[in-house]
Amino acid sequence: METFPVVDMEMLNTEQRVAIMEKLKDACENWGFLELVNHGISHELMDTVEKLTKEHYKKCMEQRFKEMVANKGLEAVQTEIDDLDWEITFFLKHLPVSNISDVPDLDHDYRKVMKEFAQKLEKLAEDLLDLLCENLGLEQGYLKKAFYGTKGPTFGTKVANYPPCPKPELIKGLRAHTDAGGIILLFQDDKVSGLQLLKDGKWIDVPPMSHSIVVNIGDQLEVITNGKYKSVEHRVIAQPDGNRMSIASFYNPGSDAVIFPAPELAEKEEKKNKLKYPKFVFEDYMKLYAALKFQAKEPRFEAMNKAMETTSVNLGPIATA
Repeated sequence: METFPVVDMEMLNTEQRVAIMEKLKDACENWGFLELVNHGISHELMDTVEKLTKEHYKKCMEQRFKEMVANKGLEAVQTEIDDLDWEITFFLKHLPVSNISDVPDLDHDYRKVMKEFAQKLEKLAEDLLDLLCENLGLEQGYLKKAFYGTKGPTFGTKVANYPPCPKPELIKGLRAHTDAGGIILLFQDDKVSGLQLLKDGKWIDVPPMSHSIVVNIGDQLEVITNGKYKSVEHRVIAQPDGNRMSIASFYNPGSDAVIFPAPELAEKEEKKNKLKYPKFVFEDYMKLYAALKFQAKEPRFEAMNKAMETTSVNLGPIATA
């Protein structure tokens, strides 16, 4: 049984750097997921985020979720449900413009701490992108520039709770999917499990670890790396006991960013096979993804390829402010 990859970022500043970079490379190429420890975000901040998130759920969301379950008759279902998820969520936007001040029902302290947490995660995402550039043999900053568009990247957070489920064999916490965007950083509950990824045809648990950040590759990084890194199907299994907290932050390209395989990586592959991935505007991909999230990603790439063959949109060079 392979061990889920855990990367200790403090070790990057020691004589073990080469080994740690190799571990990061293997995780990106063969898992699409990894778990970061000693990532530079303080345990105190993470504990505060968790405490306030769970308090907010109890105060503002738990009753709303119970009413939704009652209205849909979900506690009495007898057959598998494949068109909804056993979760309750809200979304925060950070870049290019924050909406934290506008989201209702958030206490002042919670707004403040989520803003600070987002700033730390943004820096961590950009540091990670530079480490990926190093492993891929791309110039430093290439991935950040590829995400930039004209207004910088988009960055936002999905705060989700997965309450206890009476029929976990019939209702998924979150149905299997790949993530549409760039790089995803997840602060997950360290007591209630449920997140799984698909590897070699088998569902594998992503182990809950105290104060870790789970990282996974999105569809855009698969395209830019010309398939060297792959986005991986994952899901959340509903649990009969415990309320699972999930805070997933998505560092994505700007809406008008033009996404395509990095030329250096495409050239390395061209002797083996032709260019696999399309060139497209990120916003166009997101419109397609919205309708096809829980379906296979390959038809999405094919649809973008066909769309670009028939469009006259000018996909010029990447804007790098």
